[in-house]
Amino acid sequence: MFETVLVANRGEIAVRVIRTLRALGVRSVAVYSDADADARHVREADTAVRIGPAAAAESYLSAERILQAAARTGAQAVHPGYGFLAENAGFARACEAAGLVFIGPPADAIELMGDKIRAKETVRAAGVPVVPGSSGTGLSDEQLAEAARAIGMPVLLKPSAGGGGKGMRLVREEHRLAEEIAAARREARASFGDDTLLVERWIDTPRHIEIQILADGHGNVVHLGERECSLQRRHQKIVEEAPSVLLDEATRAAMGEAAVQAARSCGYRGAGTVEFIVPGGDPSAYCFMEMNTRLQVEHPVTELVTGLDLVEWQLRVAAGERLPFAQEDITLTGHAVEARLCAEDPARGFLPTGGTVLRLREAQGDGVRTDSGLSEGTEVGSVYDPMLSKVVAHGPDRATALRKLRAALARTVTLGVQTNAGFLRRLLAHPAVVAGELDTGLVERVVDELVPAEVPEEVYEAAAAVRLDALRVEADGGWIDPFSVPSGWRLGGEPRPVSFHLRVTDPVEYTPRGTHTVTDDTVSVTLDGVRHTFHRAGDWLGRDGDSWHVRDHDPVAASLRRAAHSGADSLTAPMPGTVTVVKAAVGDRVTAGQSLLVVEAMKMEHVISAPHAGTVTQLDVTPGTTVAMDQVLAVIEPAEEETA
Repeated sequence: MFETVLVANRGEIAVRVIRTLRALGVRSVAVYSDADADARHVREADTAVRIGPAAAAESYLSAERILQAAARTGAQAVHPGYGFLAENAGFARACEAAGLVFIGPPADAIELMGDKIRAKETVRAAGVPVVPGSSGTGLSDEQLAEAARAIGMPVLLKPSAGGGGKGMRLVREEHRLAEEIAAARREARASFGDDTLLVERWIDTPRHIEIQILADGHGNVVHLGERECSLQRRHQKIVEEAPSVLLDEATRAAMGEAAVQAARSCGYRGAGTVEFIVPGGDPSAYCFMEMNTRLQVEHPVTELVTGLDLVEWQLRVAAGERLPFAQEDITLTGHAVEARLCAEDPARGFLPTGGTVLRLREAQGDGVRTDSGLSEGTEVGSVYDPMLSKVVAHGPDRATALRKLRAALARTVTLGVQTNAGFLRRLLAHPAVVAGELDTGLVERVVDELVPAEVPEEVYEAAAAVRLDALRVEADGGWIDPFSVPSGWRLGGEPRPVSFHLRVTDPVEYTPRGTHTVTDDTVSVTLDGVRHTFHRAGDWLGRDGDSWHVRDHDPVAASLRRAAHSGADSLTAPMPGTVTVVKAAVGDRVTAGQSLLVVEAMKMEHVISAPHAGTVTQLDVTPGTTVAMDQVLAVIEPAEEETA
């Protein structure tokens, strides 16, 4: 076993790897950018090395700086985690050239399986069924469009070098191909440094099932069962479970053997995942999609049902050990479900969020595990991926695991940063999810049912209670100055109700009407005989996984701002991020719905379009401009016919 291992990643996966290193008595080295100087993974490692500024290209994606850090700290091996350089064959080779062990598969396997086009050709030759799609690398936009038309709509555009759903585009209408191909290339280039695309037939209502494999350097390959990953948004997984309720033992064994053959076809070593698309009505018609040559975000569910520490086995295999178990020794016990906690706002269309973690409570114990990179004081910015942590539950059966996970999400508190915890809790209670009737489009179909249309009244009541408590002043002698107490008392008149101008999304004027108890950490309010208790921190309130940032609203200032833009419409940033594309200039005439700007945050693009026909009278950004949420980007003066 190694004496010192450098973890070339950040956040929850770095913390996760460090935990296993500590258990094995291996010294851990963390690396960090300026944005992560006080991050949890930095504090938990035995030592840490700064590798550059916040931009990933100058820090976590810099092989040169990471290798320098390894040399300075005496590391013998590098664990890449997932994302960043984890599936970079050049980095794996650079580690080897520097005398370091890359804790992952051989560079040739990464290169082969990282090219989705070559990967499909290779596994097809090994007898593994694949999804119909385009063939050949380096296809032009027109060649991709021709392939899509030949396959027949709808189709899925995929980055050849990608993973994690980044850059994937479902195209149902032929006239949108050019625009979607351009967008997919842009996202692929930004995420992976390679804009090569392929196109595949889209299978309606499919299920996404993957097989975990382990291979050593002595020719032994086993699979550790499957994970169901069908609950997705924008082609990105948000809930995973093991095993899948769809598969019977025969299908599980057949898919497992296909995964093993795929791994053998590329000379694989270490932990990896073979992903399949599976028609829900005919699981036996599964097709290979891709192979992820790294540890997966969802690996904890496999660990909980097999009892194996996958990071430990990555380390042992990389150190040259043989797998001490055969396929017949692998058993699956109970059921495990994982939910990905992300910095995003369900009420704003799941746009990325950010901020400072003011209060943090994470569920652990009694069959519940949280893998997290968070701590109180953590700054969540727009530079990196929005995933913050993973909450995982294990039980003797699926119903128990789901129930435990819902309860764990309800206990999760992340005030200061808006997350999707409440949304995930409601999703896990949806009848289709409870029944195991899943497909990759389910979340998009039911999303409106899972996002509350309005802010509950008790949230405003609790916010008003906090403000009332802060305003109450009692004189030293015990006498209470009536003018200092927000009671509505007036000299010579009847008391008037006290009201507050508040805003979560839309501004409201709210008059509290219940009873309240306020402490430093909580606020409880009773309305109509029902008691509601919230966690609190600053202007944030949280309950059952949901959180609300309740700000004071100044109606006079808001009115002045509206007057300043009278007769015009301002386009504002929907999320903190970076402007990547500007398609207009001051003086340009634009049409309603015309794409004007693209804002990117946490590897997600958001197109800003003209709300109506008109003229661009103000443009405050250029490509590369960093913007805050709700910052004015441009102003469109409506066309005369629209103002008449």
